Amino acid sequence: MGILSGSVPWFTMMIVHKRWTLLQKIDDTLEVFHTHAVAGLPGGVLTGLFAEPELCVLFLSVKNSRGGVYGGSGGIQILKQLVGGAFIIGWNVVVTSIICVVINFVIPLRMSEEQLLIGDDAVHGEEAYALWGDGEKYDATKHGDNTEHNMETRTSTGATQVM
Repeated sequence: MGILSGSVPWFTMMIVHKRWTLLQKIDDTLEVFHTHAVAGLPGGVLTGLFAEPELCVLFLSVKNSRGGVYGGSGGIQILKQLVGGAFIIGWNVVVTSIICVVINFVIPLRMSEEQLLIGDDAVHGEEAYALWGDGEKYDATKHGDNTEHNMETRTSTGATQVM
């Protein structure tokens, strides 16, 4: 279960996401879909498969509750896990959609295309990384002249101090 919980989301994030155009249209910067849905649903189903009967009794007072590998009514637990996963997916879609609609009435949910080209850090006045050509436009009035003479006379402050 541990190997699958790390490797399957990585595979979907790094390989499937780049090849499937539907996933590329989703604005999921933090990769929530891959780290929660892709990892969570198989984890829930595998829990139904490997649920230890003695531990199930501790949490659920239903007799003969067991995982699929223990035989008997074990297949029912896998079905319960699938139904639970489907409910959570449906709940998240509905509630997240409602929250996004309400927020969109107050502020826009997405930056303009022009702001996205500059980058969200630069739009907010922050420059954590100077990756020219990675969407951010070089502005000499903002960044200054980086000649060696100018570097010697300019004083720096904060975490980027020149020593």
